[in-house]
Amino acid sequence: MSVKTVQGDAELLTETRHGNAVAYGGLRERHAPAARILARLLVDGPAEAEEAVAETFAGILHLLRRGGGPREAFRPYLLTALRRTVHDRSQGRGGWVTDGEASGPWVPFVDPALSGLERSPVARAFLSLPERWRLVLWHAGVEGAGPAEIAPLLGMPAGGVTALVHVAREGWRQACLRAHLAGTPRQECRPVLGMMGVYVRGGLARRESRPLDEHMDGCAECHDVFLELADVNQGLRVIVGPLVAGPALPGYLAALDRAGGTGAAGPFGRWRRAPASRRAVAAGAAVGAVSLAAALAAVLVPVSAQGPQVPSAAAVPEPVAGAPTPAPAPVPGPQDPPSPPLPPSPEPSPGKAEKPRRPDGPGAVAPPAQRGAVPAPRLIARIDALGALVRSEAGIVAVRLRNVGAGGSGELVADVGLPDGVTVLAAARRGRAVAAIRPVGTVDGWACRAGSGGARCFRRPLAAGRATAIFLRVAVSPTAAEGSAPSVRISAAGIGMTARARTGVRTAGAPARFATDGQVSTSAIGNTLMVCASVAPACRAARSRRGDRRDNDLWEMGPLDQDRDPSTRSSSAARLALPRRSKVVWAGLYWSAGAPADGRIKFKAPGDGGYTRVRAERVTERELPAGVGYQAFADVTRLMGRLPGTYWAADASLRPGVSRHAGWSLVVIAADSRQPYSQAVVVDTATVVDREHGPAWIPLDGLTPTAAPVRVDLVTWEGDAGLTGDRVTLGGRPLRPEAGDRDAGNAFDGSATGAEGTGMTFGTDVDGFRSTLGRNPVLKVSTGRDVLLFGAAVVRVRARS
Repeated sequence: MSVKTVQGDAELLTETRHGNAVAYGGLRERHAPAARILARLLVDGPAEAEEAVAETFAGILHLLRRGGGPREAFRPYLLTALRRTVHDRSQGRGGWVTDGEASGPWVPFVDPALSGLERSPVARAFLSLPERWRLVLWHAGVEGAGPAEIAPLLGMPAGGVTALVHVAREGWRQACLRAHLAGTPRQECRPVLGMMGVYVRGGLARRESRPLDEHMDGCAECHDVFLELADVNQGLRVIVGPLVAGPALPGYLAALDRAGGTGAAGPFGRWRRAPASRRAVAAGAAVGAVSLAAALAAVLVPVSAQGPQVPSAAAVPEPVAGAPTPAPAPVPGPQDPPSPPLPPSPEPSPGKAEKPRRPDGPGAVAPPAQRGAVPAPRLIARIDALGALVRSEAGIVAVRLRNVGAGGSGELVADVGLPDGVTVLAAARRGRAVAAIRPVGTVDGWACRAGSGGARCFRRPLAAGRATAIFLRVAVSPTAAEGSAPSVRISAAGIGMTARARTGVRTAGAPARFATDGQVSTSAIGNTLMVCASVAPACRAARSRRGDRRDNDLWEMGPLDQDRDPSTRSSSAARLALPRRSKVVWAGLYWSAGAPADGRIKFKAPGDGGYTRVRAERVTERELPAGVGYQAFADVTRLMGRLPGTYWAADASLRPGVSRHAGWSLVVIAADSRQPYSQAVVVDTATVVDREHGPAWIPLDGLTPTAAPVRVDLVTWEGDAGLTGDRVTLGGRPLRPEAGDRDAGNAFDGSATGAEGTGMTFGTDVDGFRSTLGRNPVLKVSTGRDVLLFGAAVVRVRARS
């Protein structure tokens, strides 16, 4: 009996060119749902959207029958053609097919707002690739489809798709490097760019990579190239995504995810609706990809999965006198999910004893136990103050532990020592403090109790190749000695070591609100609660980010009320576009206004029938040019709804008037098994930034310095688009915002990620940035002419793995 295979797009396109109408019907069934999603974002009304989609498919069919059109990458061609159709219809022109298009290569349709995008090295690299590579990069890198979803488009097994995606990504990297080298870079940059591909893949020894690190510290152009190559998916979404789908890309991707990944009917939709047993049989084709995807297979267990390789240690190892020989490696318990094995540690040469590592940082390395029949554990430990331990504030101390040996450890004991004036925050019961401590975030089997001078924590044995962490919330007194740092002593069967944090108590900075390690994604969204209250055309232009009066300083500001709910006085919405597979780990709601605070706001998550009243856990007031202003915070993790979705905030305390602001932001850390293992931390403060107070310095202590990409989302209030000179740097490198005017010289210009129904978010900035953490991880927020209230930052850096 023959087995019928699914025809790929290339085969269906070939048959269509030879007059097979059924083949073109298959292409339409496969890709029309995605086209409808984009069309509904481009035009008003479902009827007009359906007409645009039908006209686009008819035009492509006409091209194919004349021998033109796409050969393999049908979806990017379709979406580009759809945008051209909508544009021509809006201009009163019909029939986008021209004689030149019948035989010429695919040319992107660039929206006027994105003019010049097609000339960027990333775009030129993508356009230079074979169509087959463009197909997999679009679906995997931009739309986020998995191998099983892409396989029918190629007419091949899912296991083969995984390998093809890797080949296409490497081809894209090489094309990017060629594009940059063709752009006549500076002479000193050419050798760096020539080695960049190997550098990104980790193929250079430390001594070989040091000159590249030093060069990129002072060369913004080469640093940007590194970011492009290190995070392929991000580069594709930021440049190639808008090139194909235009400014509507974020809405398209969010709607596509809601529709079920690819948004396709036909084989994709049927596969998702099939019984689990049938899907399991279909997934058999992906067996060859299992080992590659193992690190992404499990839902997050933030401190149990494969973690960062901690730099070698800074404290002297302490052998435990008279300790018994380690017991055989224990079998991981039911709470220990599997994690990928580590590369084996280098073995010493025969007849030579292994030398202990030189002290070099805030960690400690335990020496290996006596070699014998029983595999030996080898523990690496470090302790850090996260963000900053600031006087008179609460903060977080992190203890990270990793077993890089061949055998499991014994039961673990961590004795955390805190300096004078720093105390661990214990639980409370009926007004009395109790000894039990609940660590921040995922507990991962640790049980902790408060003790004199710190805390003692216990955990079951740590299996070989595993990592774990404890995040303890502490309080810092106003009199704590500056520079005094926490320490930890780790004990296990036959093993003991101590480590001390590299940094300690500071007089200024932003303390950590939440932290976790694991396969996580981070996001911050928000919106304004005030707009210019005039009926003048200039006000309408400003609300659409046009004209020269885009500042709340230039208008009488009034409440924005979007929700059509008569019970609210002000309200606005923002969309959280995380993948549906994500699970919320932590969520914090921040809100601010130029008014006295009452510490209350209303919050509504997707699926909620109405608003929930939220009371602030912390309110900080500051003096602003227009009078008193505040920032408030509340943990809303338990109130989070379905992902992705639209979130609402309403009725924060605000005051109408000239130069007034009010807005909100939702900061989220979510588990996502497709993300690399990362360290994530949220820090917050309420710091005025102007000429009088100077810049805000935000140390990012406790994140392992690395050349890997870092994602930073900032929440800032009172930025004005017309007052240039707002800048953000990380380790001295200037950062460019991903939204708004995307001007590194005016980072806070009244733009907020996810904001719905508003163009200008007067006085509210929720901005995303990309960079590398570097060796001096300090955020600096400064302004030349404006007055800012810096609020919060969520930082995610890929850990060494």
